Amino acid sequence: MIPSAKFQQLLQEAVAHHQGGRLARAEAIYRQLLVTAPRSAQITDLLGQLATQQGRTAEALRLFHQAWQLDERAAPVAVRLASALISAERTPDAEKVLRRVTQKNPQSADAWNALAYTLKVQGRLTEAVECHERAVKLNPNFLEGWYHYGLTLASLGKNFQGLHCHERALAINPRYARARFGRAQALHKVYRLEEAIADYDAFLKAEPNHHEARSYRLFALQNLDCISREQLFAEHCAYGRAVGAGPATLPGYDLSPDRRLRVAILSPDLRTHSCAYFLEPLLRQLDPGQFELYLYHDHFSEDDVSARLRGLAAVWRNFVGQPHAAVERAIRADQPDLLIDLTGHIGMTVRLPLFARRLAPVQITYLGYPDTTGVAAMDYRFTDAIADPPGEGDRLHTEKLVRFAPTAWCYQPPADAPEIAPPPCATGADVTFGCFSSPTKFTDTLFGAWARILASAPGSRLLLKGRDFNEDAVREHMLARLARAGVPMDRLELLPRTAGTAEHLALYNHVDVALDTFPYAGTTTTCEALWMGRPVVTLRGDRHAGRVGASLLTAAGHPEWIATNVDDYVRIAAGLASEPAKLAVTAASLREQMRGSALMDEAGQGRRFAAALRRCWQERVAAMPATAIVDVV
Repeated sequence: MIPSAKFQQLLQEAVAHHQGGRLARAEAIYRQLLVTAPRSAQITDLLGQLATQQGRTAEALRLFHQAWQLDERAAPVAVRLASALISAERTPDAEKVLRRVTQKNPQSADAWNALAYTLKVQGRLTEAVECHERAVKLNPNFLEGWYHYGLTLASLGKNFQGLHCHERALAINPRYARARFGRAQALHKVYRLEEAIADYDAFLKAEPNHHEARSYRLFALQNLDCISREQLFAEHCAYGRAVGAGPATLPGYDLSPDRRLRVAILSPDLRTHSCAYFLEPLLRQLDPGQFELYLYHDHFSEDDVSARLRGLAAVWRNFVGQPHAAVERAIRADQPDLLIDLTGHIGMTVRLPLFARRLAPVQITYLGYPDTTGVAAMDYRFTDAIADPPGEGDRLHTEKLVRFAPTAWCYQPPADAPEIAPPPCATGADVTFGCFSSPTKFTDTLFGAWARILASAPGSRLLLKGRDFNEDAVREHMLARLARAGVPMDRLELLPRTAGTAEHLALYNHVDVALDTFPYAGTTTTCEALWMGRPVVTLRGDRHAGRVGASLLTAAGHPEWIATNVDDYVRIAAGLASEPAKLAVTAASLREQMRGSALMDEAGQGRRFAAALRRCWQERVAAMPATAIVDVV
């Protein structure tokens, strides 16, 4: 039996070792003390924290559960137990623990904050907001509470309210780096890009190893028209150096070139999302005799689209809320032959650091992000020769570019898309130009071009649609920018986000000519406008992000709508507006033209996609040393 004074001395010594990273010495003392005090929740909890640091997740979960049973009022222990349960994919059990502790200790802001996060992981955002409100009401100076409250509001699309939460945290402590990161994300989403990038820079100065923030910043840079391709490439390469490089090959794989391959796809967008419009038709065409499909979703929302995709997969997993380490263990256990990233530097949780560690012999990035990842272990990027012309595109990618099809996209229109109406100008109304792309892609140069288009088409109007346009502050900010660029306010209309896809598409019946954004062109919005019978004017840029529209329009059979410079962009738009009868003919025929184009050639694009996967596998196998080949009996 250790005397009380000696016990406290040893406990302080163990904690000092723990904090100093001398984990083995700390554990030895903790276990010695636990013999004297076997019902000590504090020491059991400390052992659980130590086990978590060492990656012994099952033991950590057991220890946290034991500590919580010893003291069910201990909110910090309950929070750690809940986190361990979420990592073990037992989120409902985590909720039960936190419900219990908030009943026994209703004044714990930490417990309410943790409960909010647990509900958010389950997609119950409205309930999560209520818990966040309880947390910050209990502790108005709760920095972490304000930060997480802001993130949850952003998940609900309430970005301006989320911005206020992060600013509240910064008002309490201007040096609280996480709120700086949250503010940057919120500013990005309410279209204040320059301010967002400044905050990303400030955050990264304080937290230089925060890879997720680097990804968010890279995505923001794509929207600037003042950054060169070479600068962008250098920024992506810097990210790649920061996350490091995994092994070139992995042991334990059958490297037979023609065998059935296990293809895994990791994305937060395996749901009703623009990415799924282009993914589902390809996956439907994959021959299950040649490819075994594993789908890794990474989002709290699962819906009808998720169900359809799940039906195509041999294995479906949802990694939402899981730490990188847990995701890595699960994927390595599955042993995919090819692992495909659909997110790049975009997403709620960026998983590129896992790809950097190499989780599969072949790693591919596709669809979600319009640029190189910068990650050395990402072997290939799927694209086409228009979006990334040979030569100039290759030199600014760390991946090998695979131009697998005439166009890199295969569009699946929504089943509930409304019928096409004649363009308004065909019935005598003034011409309406429209753009429904994300306003994060709006630049002052683009606004200047739109002002010139309106001046070239007397009486014409401009219809813009965007998330948060119903927020007064966001709306006023956007209107001020448009006015400075010379867009007449009496010929402008801003519409907020619609309730669903059908309502969104129906708005195209109020548009005569769709205008693409530059330097970051639209993808889904371009396909949607074409499907609704509206011509799209795009400007071919000098990089993938600015060439997507050119690829889509070429595939659809309308290269005449592709401009080579701003003057050409204005000329094409004004020319289309001057021919109402021709616009009516286009509206009547464009949907059928799309059906017959490569953009909707599901069978052909599916074959080309599958062949590209096989070629990538065979190429990598051929390059591997003979010692890496595993004989399979």
